[in-house]
Amino acid sequence: MMRLIVQKYGGTSVGSPERIQEVAKRIKRWRDKGNQVVVVVSAMSGETNRLIDLINAIHPTGTAREKDVVLSTGEQVTIGLLSLALEKIDCPARSYTGSQANIRTDNAFSKARINSIDEGKMRADLEAGYILVVAGFQGVDNEGNITTLGRGGSDTTAVALAVALKADECQIYTDVDGVYTTDPRVVSTASHIPKMGLEEMLEMASQGSKVLQIRAVEFAYKYNMPIRVLSSFDEGDEGKSTLVTGEEKIMEEVLVRGVAFNRDEAQLTIEGVPDQPGVAYKILGAIAKANIEIDMIVQNVSSAGLTDFTFTVHRNDYDQAKKILCETGKSLGATSCRGDKKIAKISIVGGGMRSHAGVASKMFQALAKEGINIHMISTSEIKVSVVIDEKYLELAVRTLHEAFGLNTV
Repeated sequence: MMRLIVQKYGGTSVGSPERIQEVAKRIKRWRDKGNQVVVVVSAMSGETNRLIDLINAIHPTGTAREKDVVLSTGEQVTIGLLSLALEKIDCPARSYTGSQANIRTDNAFSKARINSIDEGKMRADLEAGYILVVAGFQGVDNEGNITTLGRGGSDTTAVALAVALKADECQIYTDVDGVYTTDPRVVSTASHIPKMGLEEMLEMASQGSKVLQIRAVEFAYKYNMPIRVLSSFDEGDEGKSTLVTGEEKIMEEVLVRGVAFNRDEAQLTIEGVPDQPGVAYKILGAIAKANIEIDMIVQNVSSAGLTDFTFTVHRNDYDQAKKILCETGKSLGATSCRGDKKIAKISIVGGGMRSHAGVASKMFQALAKEGINIHMISTSEIKVSVVIDEKYLELAVRTLHEAFGLNTV
């Protein structure tokens, strides 16, 4: 039975003409097995940074619309080169920009979200026997403007196409051979995970795991689209990998699946604001209006009619968020407005937490033994996250990885 496979290749996988030709050979092998294949590619490694440098050399504070025009060209180069490489080995291929693939987005330039995909033309080309090579990371808004989806947006493109085309599987080829219990560069004994639930992966991605982009996992989770993470540097086509799929297909409920962490956090605090209805909205709403995502939030117990708010944002948004927060604080009569960029977030994630008590206390005990202080805590059914001083991050990761029995030896 013919299967429809969507494959995504990241920048390192297509980082040179030689790598592109190796990817073409791999795609041909999948097609020769009787599969229809749609390929999503990123810009060649280093290309996006080169384009950013060009933008900064001309007008770093220019409009996001024009920056997206420049940034979208990286993927256009790759789709043309890969299509040519496929033609060279007798594989008919058709390249598609985001616009040609009818990937419709909103108009939030540099951070656009996909609204819809009109896949009619792509289906026709697939039925005609073509391999489709689609530019990741980009789309077009209702006014015809080129938009980009933000860093890692090619993963999102691949999953969204897989959903639109009702693919059997979405394969994400990268420079690692799957998902591990934590980053092997921090813990050398990290274990490879052959299969995990989409909900677990969603939490891992949202808490800092860099293997899959969070919006891609959100798409997959919403539409129950299986994702397989593979290495494009493995010789075989079906070697070691991680299948991320619906929880009903995961037989074992592991207590803690992995330890995720994020160095890109920054913490902001506003003190002495009135403890009354609407104040939280005034504080956090002003940040949200600037299109800045807020992660963890803590409101302290009211004292003398006043309260404090502490929340975290991405470190890249810290300066803008702090400026907005301090301006809001003045209007509310806050006693202080301060921030800290030297923090990090660490999380334990696992579907088995639902039915086991004491996981959080075990986590806190392990950190306490190492003298690591906790600034903020956030929990869900399958996750516990804490904010700590950044200088303790790697020690905390190793400590928790060992405490929950995730080491291979």
